[in-house]
Amino acid sequence: MVVATLGLQTQSERGSVLMSALAPALPLRNGAEIPVLGLGTSPLVGAESTRQVRTALEAGYRLIDTAENYRNEDAVGQAIRDSGIDRSEVFITTKFNRRWHSVDGVRQAYEASLQRLGVNYIDLMLVHWPNPDQDRYVEAVQGLQAILDKGGLRAIGTSNYKPAHLQRVRNETGIIPDINQIQLSPYSTRKESRAYHAGHGIVTESYSPIGASGGNELRNDPVITRIAKDHGKSPTQVVLRWHIQLGLVTIPRSSNAGRLAENIDIFDFELNEQEMSAISGLDRGESVVTDSDQFGH
Repeated sequence: MVVATLGLQTQSERGSVLMSALAPALPLRNGAEIPVLGLGTSPLVGAESTRQVRTALEAGYRLIDTAENYRNEDAVGQAIRDSGIDRSEVFITTKFNRRWHSVDGVRQAYEASLQRLGVNYIDLMLVHWPNPDQDRYVEAVQGLQAILDKGGLRAIGTSNYKPAHLQRVRNETGIIPDINQIQLSPYSTRKESRAYHAGHGIVTESYSPIGASGGNELRNDPVITRIAKDHGKSPTQVVLRWHIQLGLVTIPRSSNAGRLAENIDIFDFELNEQEMSAISGLDRGESVVTDSDQFGH
């Protein structure tokens, strides 16, 4: 088994580099630190993806989220090299599909992602979906732990795992991931999942943070627009600030340079308790998110 090792800087040095980026960072249980706001890269591929990531890096982003299934790991790696920013300053997250759900399969997925990205280590790797019909999501996490133990990853995680999935992993292996990445927005606040994560030292990372279908409904919600007007901010900035004040990591998607700059410009204002409660009160429950017991790849 060939597993890359970090060997670039000490953990504290890498952490201090991340903390110097525009977005502050959160500590993870295995010692790494992750910027609280990053870039989601789906669905762009090829040259479009490379341009998107380079623009984001120029705007101050230091967390880039990709996946095998997005078919853009090569473009993400190219953008990082083109940017001139040292590899150690960029926190790369990638994910693998169901065909790799075994200890040896995860090793193969990891090595393939290394090659596509053109890097010698990955910061965070996630099981993309639990796929409980296949019943190998526990093994998938064990595969990640094996790579972490050998120094090829700085952190490990899951995506779309429900509390029951995480609890089974813990019961059978004792492993607790650094992160669980889930679909989360003011229209689905995922209280049960967030409570489970908080109780077990797992950081919650939210994807589709502005809601499904491009987020237009949420951006036009009267609660959001009123709060945005009060702060002189855009509705998107208010929603992303809500995520940050909940203690989440979030990865909004955009390919527009102006929107990328807007999304990361959320660290100069604060929502008060009443505003946070009003936004959380928009929750419509679990029905508006994809059910990971029924969907996966």
